[in-house]
Amino acid sequence: MKQNLNNEIKVEHHPFDPFIPEEAILLMLGTFPPKPERWSMEFYYPNRINDMWRIVGLIFYGDKNHFWIEKEKRFDLPLLKTFLTEHKIALYDTARRVRRLKDNASDKFLDIVETIDLNIFFKKCPTISAVVTAGEKATGVIAQKAGVEVPRMGEVVPCNYNGHSFDLYRMPSSSRAYPLSLEKKADAYRAMFLHLGYEV
Repeated sequence: MKQNLNNEIKVEHHPFDPFIPEEAILLMLGTFPPKPERWSMEFYYPNRINDMWRIVGLIFYGDKNHFWIEKEKRFDLPLLKTFLTEHKIALYDTARRVRRLKDNASDKFLDIVETIDLNIFFKKCPTISAVVTAGEKATGVIAQKAGVEVPRMGEVVPCNYNGHSFDLYRMPSSSRAYPLSLEKKADAYRAMFLHLGYEV
């Protein structure tokens, strides 16, 4: 009988607590953080070469390096948390436990063992009216939970999960591996923020 090699791969638990500001209206979800050696901070999108915080900096401040501390080669965590709190943006990921089938952060090689419990977020913060997923795997998890078709890139679909209504936005991955320029990624996210009523 062929041995199941997946069972021999270490299961990783999500390293960060959910970030949920009071009266959050937007929940941003990736898939799972990279390995700790790639972190520049202990927070979401910690990889120095991940573009999420450059995208946000470009949209809201016209400066892709707004959250970046060049001399220390890290993102400014207090500044990020202040921004997210003021703009009522919550953060977590769609996977709570995973196995890495290869020694990297690629979604393609992530085996999701346990997914997010959306009930926790909606009960803690019933003001959440929109969920944005970055990447195909993350989008698939939420679409399946909500019982909707996986939206195409840039699309928004109305969802209902256990009585909580929200809009699901599918956005490009902020990984450098995703073949789209920083500016075009920012354009996609800007359209989403504008649709949600943000001043950008």
